[in-house]
Amino acid sequence: MGIRGLMSFVEDHSNEFFTDLKLRDTKIVIDGYALFHRLCFNSNLELRYGGDYDSFADVAQKFFESLFACNICPYVVLDGGCDISDKKLKTLKDRAREKIQMAHSLSVGGGGYVCPLLIREVFIQVLVKLQVCFVQCFSEADRDIMTLANHWNCPVLSSDSDFCIFDLKTGFCPLNSFQWRNVNTIKGTQDCYIPAKCFSLDALCHHFSNMNKALLPLFAVLCGNDHINLPIIETFLSKVRLPLGATSSKGRRHHRVLGLLNWLSHFADPTEALDNVLKYLPKKDRENVKEILCCSMEEYQQSQVKLQDFFQYGTYACPAALNLDLPEWVLVALAKGQLSPFISDALVLRRTILHTQVENMQQPNAHRVSLPIRQIIYGLLLNASPHLENMSWDALPSQPLAFSEMERINKNIKTSIVNAVELPKDHSDLSKLTEVSVTLI
Repeated sequence: MGIRGLMSFVEDHSNEFFTDLKLRDTKIVIDGYALFHRLCFNSNLELRYGGDYDSFADVAQKFFESLFACNICPYVVLDGGCDISDKKLKTLKDRAREKIQMAHSLSVGGGGYVCPLLIREVFIQVLVKLQVCFVQCFSEADRDIMTLANHWNCPVLSSDSDFCIFDLKTGFCPLNSFQWRNVNTIKGTQDCYIPAKCFSLDALCHHFSNMNKALLPLFAVLCGNDHINLPIIETFLSKVRLPLGATSSKGRRHHRVLGLLNWLSHFADPTEALDNVLKYLPKKDRENVKEILCCSMEEYQQSQVKLQDFFQYGTYACPAALNLDLPEWVLVALAKGQLSPFISDALVLRRTILHTQVENMQQPNAHRVSLPIRQIIYGLLLNASPHLENMSWDALPSQPLAFSEMERINKNIKTSIVNAVELPKDHSDLSKLTEVSVTLI
């Protein structure tokens, strides 16, 4: 996740860019997606037989108990569905292909990392059991996490290198140096703390000639992140002479990261730097590329969503979700994690992703069993909002009942078109679904 090569680069310079923390007596905003993956893949769990869920639940519970022992108050923020712009589709497809290969490796006795299908649901069950505050965002959570952490002046816990770019007031603690299994006691007291490291954005900028931190979003999109994949950027990189500075064997491994940061440090602000990037591109492409880069850089700015209102008052107001005019109960259920991101993807994009699991790759994927159930779900979502009815889906021309599903077929990722079940009018009003008697269902 995040920016290619950046996390390993800053970790190679740990003494310069990180400070040691004894974390206690604080709020902390946790990237839920990063946390449950970390706990799943770094706890010696069995990943080959459909999910070692009881062991995972034990590990997750112990994690939060370590926080409670140190008077650390966690607020977990989970990613929701895909952004309405669908700008990460290529990244999602690439990751899906990687998961298929790892799932195949695991299925024949090899290694790999694939989350069991229900790991997210089990994680949410643990949060509910322990009364840990959490929210599921309508789409990607990174900006909302940054905005909440800055509002509360507390650190962020994640493994996503995008948090090295966000201007966080209290810093970013990487999960791989967060020693929650090693709770210590302050000498002469009964106060506990968790040893951790905190990334310093100021230290990174100081290392590169006191560069303006406002240049870092441009660095992220030029270096390559999950939101942007512009082949023409390679044209710029092939033409510009990137100054590497003092290089070592490690420096050569991070040629692009080092070169771009050194090059950008010569400019006063993003406008000047962007103008210099565009000089290396054909004139006919400049306006389009500028628009795409500027749009991608905005992903590192403050979010309009105020998650503190959700945690204090239970109200979740996301402009992207509100603009769709969805039923109130759907928005509330999504925010509380009672409906999965599968639902918001189906609502907004008319496309869902059927996640790969460890199984026989020569057989049809296990999601085929539940296809009739999904077709009814799609039927319920068809008339969710008049705003959605007016949208056009490129993949579904003139097919009013069609949804697309990204699924595994053999060892490839394919998109299948599935027709929703057309439900009777008196059963197809999503806004009144919660009022239907259970005896009628």
